[in-house]
Amino acid sequence: MLLHHVFGLFTHPDSEWAEIRREHEKPLRLYVAYVLALAAIGPICAYISTAHFGWTVGADRLIKLSPVSALQLSVLTYLAILVGVFALGYAVNWMAKTYGAQEEPDASNGVALAAYSCTPLFLAGFALLYPVPWFNALVFLAAAIYGAYLMYDGLPIVMDIPKERAIMYAGALLTVALVILVTTRVGSVILWSYGFGPEFVGD
Repeated sequence: MLLHHVFGLFTHPDSEWAEIRREHEKPLRLYVAYVLALAAIGPICAYISTAHFGWTVGADRLIKLSPVSALQLSVLTYLAILVGVFALGYAVNWMAKTYGAQEEPDASNGVALAAYSCTPLFLAGFALLYPVPWFNALVFLAAAIYGAYLMYDGLPIVMDIPKERAIMYAGALLTVALVILVTTRVGSVILWSYGFGPEFVGD
């Protein structure tokens, strides 16, 4: 089971990346056994907290989302995460030749690198059970920083390139990740205009 890599990526990432390269899992199996499960953490926790716990604004006024609205947004977020990880994985593979790595027809190494590098962000989804904006922002910032480190650390191992090339490669991939993030935000605004926006409920 691929979920055993979660602990290793936090305790001994170098040897874990080497094992991931040896496994060379196909993208479909990686998605089914790893990404589908971990990517659901954030949306599920966000649904629970926004529909049932709520958060306070101003003078202790409790704000919630309606269950239908929270479910819609959680499902859309889940789909965006799945597409984002897949797109980042293919970007890793597409840029491979530029940085001296081997481009693969099925992008196995690229998707693996993207999926496992996103592990801290997947796990940060648990923080959404405590719907306090500043706390969530700090947790996700720390997760993003460690995820970027994991990508930089894993690039030379998984893609089999010299370590000195990993800095430029990782920088290019982080730029792609930011483009994907901005695209999903723009997509959210468009979907909101078609009736998928949040429906707030105050207590």
